[in-house]
Amino acid sequence: MGDYSKALEFHEKALKIDEKALPPNHPNLASSYNNIGAVYNDMGDYSKALEFYEKAHKIKEKALPPNHPSLANSYNNIGAVYNNMGDYSKALEFYEKAHKIYEKAMPPNHPDLAMSYWHFGSINAKMHKYSEALSFLEKALSIFKKSLPPSHPHIQSNLIISLSL
Repeated sequence: MGDYSKALEFHEKALKIDEKALPPNHPNLASSYNNIGAVYNDMGDYSKALEFYEKAHKIKEKALPPNHPSLANSYNNIGAVYNNMGDYSKALEFYEKAHKIYEKAMPPNHPDLAMSYWHFGSINAKMHKYSEALSFLEKALSIFKKSLPPSHPHIQSNLIISLSL
């Protein structure tokens, strides 16, 4: 609904409960930090978003195995913030970390792997590396077509972006 202050209020209440009830490295605590980071990212407060995404990531690093998909999601969240900030090389760094985990942890036609290729394509397009962008977007589209229904928004948006390059 776009009511970020209300969202923050409730996520912060949940965080206070989690901090009292859970050990400091509990995955649910990471989820609370992640939720708050997402709201700050949506608000455009990227330094706060990074702060909370990094807190969540530190917990996940301690609580999960090194190739857990949740760690990849965490890297993607951090990469998205850098992307939003226009720091594309830093965004790529985190997207690449996520991609390595997805390659090990996911089947080759998993939508998360396709999103990883889509991130690479999007960043490369922003960096004016259009042939590389197109190559990544085609990989993403190929996986999306195998793993999602034809009317899914990921397929439609990927086609539009690919055609505009």
